[in-house]
Formats: sequence, structure tokens, C-alpha cells
Amino acid sequence: MSDSISSVVSLVLQCRQISRSFDDGSSRVDVLRGVDISLDRGEKVAIVGASGSGKSTLLHLMGGLDQPTTGSVEVEGVDLASLSENRRSRMRNRTLGFIYQFHHLLPEFTALENVSMPLLIRRIPRAEAEQRAAEILQRVGLGHRLDHRPPTLSGGERQRAAVARALVTRPQAVLADEPTGNLDRESAEQVYDLMLELNQEAGTSLVLVTHDQELASRMDRVMQLVDGALVSL
Repeated sequence: MSDSISSVVSLVLQCRQISRSFDDGSSRVDVLRGVDISLDRGEKVAIVGASGSGKSTLLHLMGGLDQPTTGSVEVEGVDLASLSENRRSRMRNRTLGFIYQFHHLLPEFTALENVSMPLLIRRIPRAEAEQRAAEILQRVGLGHRLDHRPPTLSGGERQRAAVARALVTRPQAVLADEPTGNLDRESAEQVYDLMLELNQEAGTSLVLVTHDQELASRMDRVMQLVDGALVSL
């Protein structure tokens, strides 16, 4: 296999010269300007920057939750803009996992049901979906909390359940937006260690948006958003 072909195969995600502008009718704000970033299989990348610098906007573009004003986002070599919204949703479900600062678990469902949901959306039989969900919940230390709903879980437990939900589909990449930002230091360390451990075991790529320089330093690469541009540190 040639180096060029090998490089293409190894890429999970690639952004080419993406920009994102917002226009409220009276003014235009350029949040991102010509951003390039690629993510290899199993690679861990941290994105840092000041509040309001566009970190979350970039993550949403990488995950196909928003579309760039210019440029392209490719997941496993497929330009997301070329897909219908339905096909983009299927691509996200199959390839990407998302973790946010706030867990976004559905309060009326148990931990097992919340973690099973991405698999059920994929039309995997309920028994298999729940078995896989139970296995990963056990893996994140919540095997004894399967039937508990989010309001009865601690903050750290809710975030561990969110990590389990992101990884239950065995995604190619996980996009995490300040995943430990609302936790105390001990809980944050536990969740972050868990993310890295599961990342290493599964070979899943990880993009982490964070303000925490110490956590960022444990990644393979650290990049910073400055004035809408992404630079390596």
C-alpha cells in the first residue's frame, strides 16, 4: 500500500479549510477562519482556547451537528455535506460518540435504558442492546446502578454513564466538549482516566475540548484556537 493510500485509510476525520460565520442581519461574526485538522485512528487531540473562541462550534462541525460556511468535513473519507440529514444522522450513530459537559441523560429512563438507546436507534434487538449496555456500564463501575435513573445518580456517576453511552456503539471517534467541566477534581480525574483507558482499549480516536491544561497535556497533540485559527502547541 502506498503512503498516500495508507494515510487516507488511517484518517477517521478531516476538516479542510472550514470557516463558520454567523450573521444576525446587521453584523457578521467570523468564529472560525480556514481551520484544518485531521484525526488518525486511535489518536488523542486536545483543543484549548479562551471562552468564546469557537471550540464548541468547531466540535459541532466535526460531528456534523452544524455545517461550515465554507470548507469541508470528511468522516471516514465521506464529505458530510454530500449526505442527506438522514444519512448524516446514521453516519453519526455509526461512527461518532459525543460527550458533553452536562450529561444529557434522559431523566425518565434508567442508566441501562439511556446507554442502550444509541443501539436501539440502530435497530439492534433490545436484548442485545441491553446486554452490551450492561457490559459497558459494568466496565465504567456502574454495574450496580443499571436500574437507577439519572436524578438518583451522583454527578460523577451521571458523567460515567454518559461516557458509556458514547462508547457503547464502539465509535471510530469520540468528540468530548468539556466532559469534566462540571465535576469536582476527584470525579473529573476518574472520568478522564476512564475515557483514556477505554480509548486505548478500543482504539477509538478522541477529540477533547477543555480549559484544563493539565488534562490537555496528557493527549497526543494539543491545539489552540486563536482568532478563529487553529494552531499547534
